[in-house]
Amino acid sequence: MAWEPLDFKNLRTYSLFERPSKVEIAHLGKPLKPGLSFRSFLQALPQQLAARDLLEIASLMAKAVRNEALIIWAFGAHVIKVGLSPLIIDLMERGLISALMVNGACMVHDAELALAGITSEDVAQALADGSFGAARETGELLNTAAERGKELGLGRSLGKLIAESDFPYKNLSLFARAYELDIPVTVHVALGTDIVHIHPGARGEAIGAASFYDFRLFCTLVSRLEGGVFFLAGSAVILPEVFLKAVSAVRNLGYTLKNFTTVNFDFIRHYRPLTNVVKRPTLTGGRGYHITGHHEILIPLLAGALLEELNDENKTDL
Repeated sequence: MAWEPLDFKNLRTYSLFERPSKVEIAHLGKPLKPGLSFRSFLQALPQQLAARDLLEIASLMAKAVRNEALIIWAFGAHVIKVGLSPLIIDLMERGLISALMVNGACMVHDAELALAGITSEDVAQALADGSFGAARETGELLNTAAERGKELGLGRSLGKLIAESDFPYKNLSLFARAYELDIPVTVHVALGTDIVHIHPGARGEAIGAASFYDFRLFCTLVSRLEGGVFFLAGSAVILPEVFLKAVSAVRNLGYTLKNFTTVNFDFIRHYRPLTNVVKRPTLTGGRGYHITGHHEILIPLLAGALLEELNDENKTDL
């Protein structure tokens, strides 16, 4: 049988001017000029995809601030290692962060920066002779925090230790500043994942008790998240899993948790943050956002956009 090209002469058409379209000229970006303000930069962004989402997230965070709803910032240690601690401390001091949720590695890098002004060893080099993770001061400090945190919580215990120390760079510690501001910091540890777990002073019962205290405290925070924002950056497994369990627990106990915003920033699209943070918790209400990109760029952009939102007295809430 011979194959013939399909004849399109009877194809039905319509007018372009009557068709619904996703892009219009109002959504287009604007040219940038040297010396422009940050607000002008934001206004020049295209109203499409991640640029639009970034501005929506900032607006929703500003709305939560105005309504005195919670804004929980959750992140892995990468956020600290790329230099964002001063920015996050500034947001805490401005009253724009209600609580921090972190993994165990955040304790390591935050404490080392406060104590010595350095962190993040060369793992490949140190692993060859087994010296990886064996920094004495780090192990002693964090395991002391665990011992004292059984009835205080791991995050608050470490914050108290650093805040009351004579460490030369304690002003850069997220844990210490949160302790001073009475902002909750919950630490969610997976035993064996952090370098301090191989130290002589490590006690599983102490680490477990302190971290479990923090999990229950985090559930209290989630129980009051209605109308608020849960922001996650740089945790592919542990924090998304903890968040999902907390959401289930508070709903099981009868708390209202339907209309809230979830956000995930990461430089790789992972299954658990997308599923356990962005999609599943907001199925019954609210909205989830995901933006892919580098934390050292995206988080300052979001922080700046949030400050501009709150500084604009003429802007109405969403």
